[in-house]
Amino acid sequence: MGFGHLKQGSATPGEDAETQPAGAWRYALYYAPAAESALWRFGCDILGYDAECGADLTCAGPGGLEPDLWREMCRKPAGYGFHGTLKAPFRLAPGHDEAVLVDAVAALAASCQPFQLPALELRPLGDFFALVPSAPVPEMCTLARRAVLELDRFRAPLTEEDRIRRNVERLTPRQRVLLEAHGYPFVLEEFRFHMTLTGPVGEELRADVQQALVRAYAESRACAPLPVQDICLFSQQAPDQRFRLLQRFTLADAACMVA
Repeated sequence: MGFGHLKQGSATPGEDAETQPAGAWRYALYYAPAAESALWRFGCDILGYDAECGADLTCAGPGGLEPDLWREMCRKPAGYGFHGTLKAPFRLAPGHDEAVLVDAVAALAASCQPFQLPALELRPLGDFFALVPSAPVPEMCTLARRAVLELDRFRAPLTEEDRIRRNVERLTPRQRVLLEAHGYPFVLEEFRFHMTLTGPVGEELRADVQQALVRAYAESRACAPLPVQDICLFSQQAPDQRFRLLQRFTLADAACMVA
């Protein structure tokens, strides 16, 4: 694709000016492709940020789109890094620390066997664009279900600010139940694996953005099946900082059973 190079990292404004006594401000469990893969390079180039090394990437904008416009379009997803969510960002509950969370993620990974992720397709999801599997991936659904259920004891309770941020009035009754129970509305049967590439795109720009992304994705040669061999713990050190890839956890050969 050829439109990214490293420069000094910079923070992206966060959502709340809140502090936490120890460890990072928030954690998340994600799938992230291997750093040497074409898919990782493509996603990082599009977002203008590499969460593994913590560096910004300068980008002229795919398909000749105006660079400043593209940076703004990708500003929010860039703050999380290129990923597919397994357990959405959460603050640690009192009485837990990063070391205990790391041990729990390691135990989860050790009980799941690797599987194949089919080639991803570019699709609009509401008002943003993402990569989604070209075929069902029941192993990913099982992994995400286990991540939500087995790691939920580490999650601090929702705050009123969290509920406001989630636009509760736009959720279905079931999604509201899931939000209260697990801190995120799109889990369990509402889970849909995707890897976000943009923030909201105005209707007048969607055709141009989709065409530019389709062309860039084809040129990247990233549209191919990938082995899912690890899961990743990401951390956000402060509300005004981007998420970083904290550690990869290799999946073992044991059967991945639903909790």
